Amino acid sequence: MRIVQLTDLHIGLENEDTYGVDVRQNFLQILDKAKAQRPDLLVISGDLCYRDGDARIYAWIKHHLDESGLPYEVMSGNHDDPVLLARAFGREGLLKGKELYFSREYADRTVLFLDTTTYEMPAKQMEWLSKALKAIKGPALVFMHHPPLPGGVPFMDSKHSLRNMEAVQAVFFEHPHPVQVFTGHYHVEKIVTKRNLTVYITPSCFFQIGQRSEDFEVDHYRVALRTIDWSNGMMMNAVHYL
Repeated sequence: MRIVQLTDLHIGLENEDTYGVDVRQNFLQILDKAKAQRPDLLVISGDLCYRDGDARIYAWIKHHLDESGLPYEVMSGNHDDPVLLARAFGREGLLKGKELYFSREYADRTVLFLDTTTYEMPAKQMEWLSKALKAIKGPALVFMHHPPLPGGVPFMDSKHSLRNMEAVQAVFFEHPHPVQVFTGHYHVEKIVTKRNLTVYITPSCFFQIGQRSEDFEVDHYRVALRTIDWSNGMMMNAVHYL
């Protein structure tokens, strides 16, 4: 099975200035690249919107996703509204209160999709995650917006990281098998590990952030997607830039 992950689209309203970046064109180009990968599933792991969740932006994205013909899942990030997002994409049945988290079965493997819109994972969602992991009798594959480990990016780690990171880690550490978590949010390409937990941070479709400074710096404007392939119990993944 092949999954393509896109993250941090940051689509603005029509004619809105998005730091001089044509984010809509970025999305259309990266979507074409995603189609060329012939994935079984496309995952957009949060921050679909530029600033705040907006039904008009979600409708524009949905139109192009539906037109692509690719099966897809969408997730909420801190620049989204999970309720608006779920309504726009017909996922209301997956809402748990105001949170959008769920599991899916693909090729006899369970994939978990989490919600850290509020910069944390609430207790009820962590309880759900713990039960979901216990039902998985092997390596776990998870998508979430915020990395559950520090990314080694000073600006993001100090100002924009997951607030209850250690509590979330503890849930993952309980799993007796490897846990592979695919994230975004940091606008960098990184892999970080701790114990059984490997976190893959996928670059943004907006711009990438400098990885050394305590202050906000744009590193570059190349956008990317990640391919994730698994078969016969083996998983491989790679980042592809435009």
